Parts: sequence; structure tokens; C-alpha cells
Amino acid sequence: MGRLGLFAILAATLPLNACISLAPLAEQPKIAENIPERYSATDIDGTYRPANWWVQFSDPVLDSLVNDALRNNLDIAEAAARVEQASAEARIARSALFPALSATASTSYSDSPLAGSAFGGFGGQTIDRIANETYSVSLGAAYELDLFGRVRGDLAAARNDAIAAEYDFRSVQLAAAAETISTYFDIVDTRTQIALTVKTAELLSDRAERTNDRYLRGLADSFELYQVRQDLRNAQASLPSLEAALTSANGRIATLVGMYPAPLKRRLDTSLTPQLVFEPVPAGLPADLLSQRPDVAAAWARLEAARQRIGARRAERFPSLQLTASLGSQAGEPVSVFDIADTWLLSLGSSLVAPLFDAGRITANIRAARARYDQQAAAYARAVLTAYREVDVAIDAYEERRQRYGLIARQLAEAEASLDVQANRFAAGVGSYTAYLDALRAVYQVESGLSGAARDVAISRLGVHRALGGDWTAEIGDTSFAPPETMPAQTATDISAAAEGNMR
Repeated sequence: MGRLGLFAILAATLPLNACISLAPLAEQPKIAENIPERYSATDIDGTYRPANWWVQFSDPVLDSLVNDALRNNLDIAEAAARVEQASAEARIARSALFPALSATASTSYSDSPLAGSAFGGFGGQTIDRIANETYSVSLGAAYELDLFGRVRGDLAAARNDAIAAEYDFRSVQLAAAAETISTYFDIVDTRTQIALTVKTAELLSDRAERTNDRYLRGLADSFELYQVRQDLRNAQASLPSLEAALTSANGRIATLVGMYPAPLKRRLDTSLTPQLVFEPVPAGLPADLLSQRPDVAAAWARLEAARQRIGARRAERFPSLQLTASLGSQAGEPVSVFDIADTWLLSLGSSLVAPLFDAGRITANIRAARARYDQQAAAYARAVLTAYREVDVAIDAYEERRQRYGLIARQLAEAEASLDVQANRFAAGVGSYTAYLDALRAVYQVESGLSGAARDVAISRLGVHRALGGDWTAEIGDTSFAPPETMPAQTATDISAAAEGNMR
């Protein structure tokens, strides 16, 4: 009864296992605490809503490619496997909170001599050997009372590692979708550049023939002829590099969506006309980055994991209490082993182990855990600082690209007006065909610049969305991460709308 009473008292302490934690208090690094109340590049009001933002380009081909990337990208598949691994490791750590149960069935046989022993004879008879056969079955249990929080500290750390892996998975999703969108606009622009270069080469070829004819008739000098021929050679020479760039972009996007280039090329051999979007992106508050950007949230989760491991390593300084119990049956025959009423056996045990000398191992483990925490604190602070800078730069770049597109769009309108004038002059017999060709070439050049500017607008808008983070596909569950207090709302600065148009 004394032993059973002792175990009853020890079992009553099980609910107290979670009461003690030797981990340091959670705290935000100063950089995160002092994050500015607004971005320096904008003060646009509004809540940032990132989900499926690319559908604003109104391009079903782009939508299908992004969906394929999110579903088939191999980097995403690898990241998903890391999430599963981290979740399994958290379950492994959790298992230490529960008793370990085991079932045992055993049999033994021994045949040994009794010569020279006290059992050498009975009733005047001499026994030379003795044989013994034993059968047993038992259930065993072992449990460590987590009095100082070592097991729970390791469990909390493993759970935060799993949370970090989940946010890493979201980061890879963002990267795959962003690279797909960026590469798609590279393809659109490169195809436009190739088409314009072919037209320019054809125009320059006509221009060179006419200039050569004028040169032979003494109406043009050799410099003009050589200049036109040089422009023609430059246009022709640029085509191979543009074709190579297109092939490279097709290969990149095929890898991103988990396909070979040939079947994907058949999908892309159609008219690609994404609609440009010029509206400003409401960025929300800088503090939103702390929970909105997956890389920042992952850095915080790793910081929490490192903090919990400090407590777990500190707990190793203190005694650990282990409880064991075994209940079973033992008999000399296989059938009798199940006659539990006569053959039962019970074994109870407890052990208290305290470290006395370990040559500094525990102290070194604590110092190593603290050093890892300091590393993660620096990594988290850097992630916050980088996130804020990237948003500021991205918003400013988006504004500049929109303004540049508007300027080139007006330049194109002027070039087209000049082309109309030259066409009318030539039709009226007061202008030369050469002047018309030069005006047409100027239009092609401006259209080429406008195509590049359109690509820059799209990719700079992508840069804003990528910098702001957020979950582009689905919600992430609560990670127990609490960002700093909500900061004052931003005021808005109206940004003049850039020229409307399609990117072809």
C-alpha cells in the first residue's frame, strides 16, 4: 500500500507539468517595435487584399499558368514535404508528454548442473541437473514527469518550427507565382519586340534599296547609304538574340509550371493581350508586414522556437522523475500463463535523477541555445527592416514606371500624328516616300519602347504585391504571433492616372 500511495501522489502531480517554464520572456526586437507608422513612398488609405490579384490583368492564359504553377511547381512540392516533415517532428516531440506503453511476451528455458550447490540432494537422492521453463506476458508503462518544462519546451519549439515551415511554404508559393507572372510578361514583351524588329528590318530593307537608287542617281551621299545599311544590319542582328531570349523565357515558365517546353509552347502560341492595371495598390500599415509577409512571420516563429529551446536546455539542470510500472503473468506452462488469478505479477518503480557533474555539457548547451536565439533575433529584425525597405522601393518604382509609360504613350501619339502628316503629304504629291518610311520607323521605335514600359509597369506592380506579402491563395491559421499595437491609419496622396492601354 505504501508504494501504491506513493504512485497516487506522483500521479496527482501530472497536471502541474505545464506550470513551469524556464524560457525567457518573449519580446520584440527594437527594430520591430520602432517600425515607422507609414511608408515614406505613399500614404494611400485602404486595406491590402492580395488574394488572386493577377486576375486584374484579365488574361485567361496568365490565370491558367499561375494556377498550374501553384499546383505543379516542384519547389512548392519540396516545400510541402518540408511542412509535412516539420509537422511529424512536432508530433514526435508531443509524444513525450504521454506514457509509453509496451506489451511483452517471452519464454525462457534453462538446463544447468547443481554440482557443488546446496540443492545437490533431496531425501537422500542426488540430482545432477535442474531444468526450468518459464512463460510470461506483461504490459509495461513508463512516464517522465515534466516538472521543469523540458519536454514542453522542446514541443513548443517543434511546433514553432512547423509554423515556420508552413510560412516558408507560403513564401515559395509567392515566389513561384511571382516568377510565373514576371516571366509571362517577359514573353509578351519579347514577342512584341520580335514582331516590331521584323517590321523594322523590312522597312529598312525598302529604305536601303531606295537610298541606293538615289545614291546611284547622285541624289544621296555615301554616308546616308552606309547609315541606312548599318541600321538594317543592326535590326537583323538583334533578331537572333531576341529569339534566344524568347526560348529562354519559354523554358523558364515551363519549369515553373512543371512541364516540358514543347507542350507549353503550344499553349502560348496564341494572342497574349494582358490588360495593364494602373490603379495604386493600398499598402495598409507597415505593422501589417509583421504578420502579413510570410518570411517575417517565419522568422518570428523561428525566434519563438529558439526562445523555447533555451527553457528546455535550462530545465536539464534540474532532476528528472521517471515512473515505471509492469503488470503481467508468469508460469511454467504456456496454458497456465493465462491463469492470471494465480500467476499475476506487479512491478512498480520510480527514479529521481539529478545531474551532478557533466564537464560543462548542460552549460554549453544553454549558451548554444542562447546564441541561436540571438541569431534568430537578428534574422527577424533584418526581415522586418528588409520588408519595410522593399515595400517603400516597390511603391516608388511602381509610381515611376506608371509615369514613364504615360510619357511614352504621349510620345507614341505624337509619332503617329507625324506619320499621318507624312502619309498625307506623300498622297498629295508634296512629300517623299522616304520621309514616310522614316516616320513609320519612328512609330515602330516608340511602340518598342512602350512595350518595354508596359512590361515594367506590370512587373513593378508585381513587385508591390510581392513586397507586401500576404497570402495570395488561402488563409493561414493562427500562429499565436501578436504584432505590435495597431498604428494610425495612413492618409492618401492622389497619383495621377497614367495612360490607359493594352500590353500587346
